[in-house]
Amino acid sequence: MDDDFMGTDLTRSGTGNVSTEIYNAWAARHGIEAADRLAAAENLADVMKAATVPPNTTDTYTKGWKVWERFCADQDFPLTEGTRGALVAYVAWLLDRGRTDGTGYAPASANAHLTAAVVGIRARGHEVSKDAHSEARTQLDKLAGLLAKKGERRGRGKAPAADLDNLHRIAEACDDTPTGRRDLALVLTGFHFASRASEVAGLLLADVTVHARGIKVAVVTGKTTRSVRTVAIPYNRKEPDLCAARAWQAWADLYGADDLLKPAFPRIDRWGNIGGAMAPDAVTLAVARVAQRSGVPIRWTGHSLRSGLATEARKNGKDTLQIAKQGGWTTNSKAMHGYMELADEWDDNAAAGLRRIEP
Repeated sequence: MDDDFMGTDLTRSGTGNVSTEIYNAWAARHGIEAADRLAAAENLADVMKAATVPPNTTDTYTKGWKVWERFCADQDFPLTEGTRGALVAYVAWLLDRGRTDGTGYAPASANAHLTAAVVGIRARGHEVSKDAHSEARTQLDKLAGLLAKKGERRGRGKAPAADLDNLHRIAEACDDTPTGRRDLALVLTGFHFASRASEVAGLLLADVTVHARGIKVAVVTGKTTRSVRTVAIPYNRKEPDLCAARAWQAWADLYGADDLLKPAFPRIDRWGNIGGAMAPDAVTLAVARVAQRSGVPIRWTGHSLRSGLATEARKNGKDTLQIAKQGGWTTNSKAMHGYMELADEWDDNAAAGLRRIEP
């Protein structure tokens, strides 16, 4: 290749997010036409990546980036420099006064905002080293530990797990009105596939299919690759009032399956008028409202259904692999094992049933 060719700016319109330096290197090695094709492939990969990120994840990153913008404005830092010092200062600021009311975030929220800042900086073409991100997380954990030692508790803590006794209460309290049937189907179906609120909100009628032995739910809006899954929910013949398959069919018969692209669980107003899809927050509020109306003594959230399946399945001796598959967890998921510990702390307790052993 001619040396002058190597120094020529070969960037052409349509290279998208590919940098001039990389494009020029491709063109020097393979020619302009090949460089154009490689650039187009890179842009396609970016589009595919963006299209497959769940909406709730995108929303979390968007909100988190706004918090990073507030921090940079407060500290007079450049937005796109994710240095070790900047990220460590960021987590300290988040815990100290990061909220708009001047109070500090809970550690879990601070960690989510840290991740969003790192993702946002990298998405804008700037480097954030793994070491810088790792040290910021380490310092966040240490600061959170200091808060705990001082007796300071932030955030709502873990969602209380849904349990079978209170699911019976809900089944008894839900009537045959559109709202009653929808609520029962939502709670029982969501519980049996260990749903997140966003996964329930994203379901369409086409995603729930009836089979001879129960229903199958195709979860296509999962938070992670593993949580995009299709799970079976068998008929519960031993406790039919807790049968998600029957509750779903009763709701679908009333709702109608004329359009399979309709939301599986739509909004319903106080007069029984059925609307469009529920937002994740609306699902959370619906679960809390149904539980409260049914006399459940602890306030449930949308995540109670997810933690509840892991807890109750563990109590019933279900295999960890099967629990992970149903909920879309990895087998070594800390979250899943944390939920299962809610059962193990009583049923597999080192202090339970101790007795003297005769020599």
